[in-house]
Amino acid sequence: MSRKPTKGYFVRGQFVALGSELDLELKRELKGSADMSKTDLKKYSDRLQQLGESLLTLRADLMQRLDLSEKLVDAVAEAKRITNFEGRRRQMQYIGKLMRGVDEDTLAAVEAALDEQNKGSAKGTLSLHQAEQWRDRLIANDDALTQWLQLDAGADVQHLRALIRQARKDAQVTEPQERPGEAVRHGKAYREIFQIVKATLNQDEPADDLPADEDQP
Repeated sequence: MSRKPTKGYFVRGQFVALGSELDLELKRELKGSADMSKTDLKKYSDRLQQLGESLLTLRADLMQRLDLSEKLVDAVAEAKRITNFEGRRRQMQYIGKLMRGVDEDTLAAVEAALDEQNKGSAKGTLSLHQAEQWRDRLIANDDALTQWLQLDAGADVQHLRALIRQARKDAQVTEPQERPGEAVRHGKAYREIFQIVKATLNQDEPADDLPADEDQP
């Protein structure tokens, strides 16, 4: 006579039998509601596991702000050191278990820290793109320097002009030597223009958008 299959549900690939210690623990964590649906239990557990995994990517300064237990902080640090797939998988399960002991206020703080990090990363990427665009325009178009000085009134104009002239000369020298699939080598002037532009755009004042230029492709 075959045995009846155990009733339960899966949470992050782990089977949770109805009435088991883990099932009761999850329900207790959900404010003691025994009527909580399996779907809600799974969503809650998934959220904890994902937040635990995200802690591995959180910047150190943001991590220090959080009121996390020493055991959880140590577990995250250990997970970063583990390279073995199975060992890392077990460590992440352990982190997920520890996350079940984190209160809602701290979970919200973790989410806020991750959001702050993601916004900062996106802002940094945009700033780099803007700096690249301005550098290329300054080298390609004489009018771009006049437009740039509207943003950076304190710029060393003579030095900037000299860098632009040198970058153009360097481009003429390296262009005939380019080969298909080979990265283009740029001179020191090209890189210095980028650093000047990036430093100005990263100042406290918000960076203006690039002005329209019909001659620029």
